[in-house]
Amino acid sequence: MANTSDISRGLIIKLEGSLYTVVEFGENKTARAAAKVWAKLKGVDNSRTIEKTWNSGDTIFPVRVERKNYQYLYQDDTGYNFMDNETFEQVVVEAAKVDAAQFLKEGQEVSVLFNTETEQPMSVELPDKIVSRITYSEPGVKGDTATRTLKQATIETGATVMVPLFVNEGDVIRINTKTGEYIERVKE
Repeated sequence: MANTSDISRGLIIKLEGSLYTVVEFGENKTARAAAKVWAKLKGVDNSRTIEKTWNSGDTIFPVRVERKNYQYLYQDDTGYNFMDNETFEQVVVEAAKVDAAQFLKEGQEVSVLFNTETEQPMSVELPDKIVSRITYSEPGVKGDTATRTLKQATIETGATVMVPLFVNEGDVIRINTKTGEYIERVKE
């Protein structure tokens, strides 16, 4: 059995019948009372974000998770379809379990997390940074590089990203999938 000293960022635990991943954690120590361990938890099988506090040494129930590399194929009525690159086995994941689905491109590599107890997919994670081509953007004006003003641009997946004024249609850019923010232009 695991206890609160085993908590780490990214650990998935079972709490009140639901699965949560640890986003942030810490320990509060006071001179008179026993130490307390707190964690900010994000729901894996639900969309809730909660904070939980335990007494130091309390039992927690971690879930064994296996991360596998899959390739995104397509989306249909049943959800998003992915294929294992080694076994060519396909799996369908519902839209709510896909992080940053607006940035998915056909053929893109993703990580699918499986609950080893049930062999069911728990979530799909995109790489932290992706490269995409801008399909539509208002034209930039020469000399607009000094200010931090942003404009909307549509990328090849259909998602809208805020980019600097000097970025134009047809440019290839790098995007942070966690925040949806523009990082830089990429040379081809």
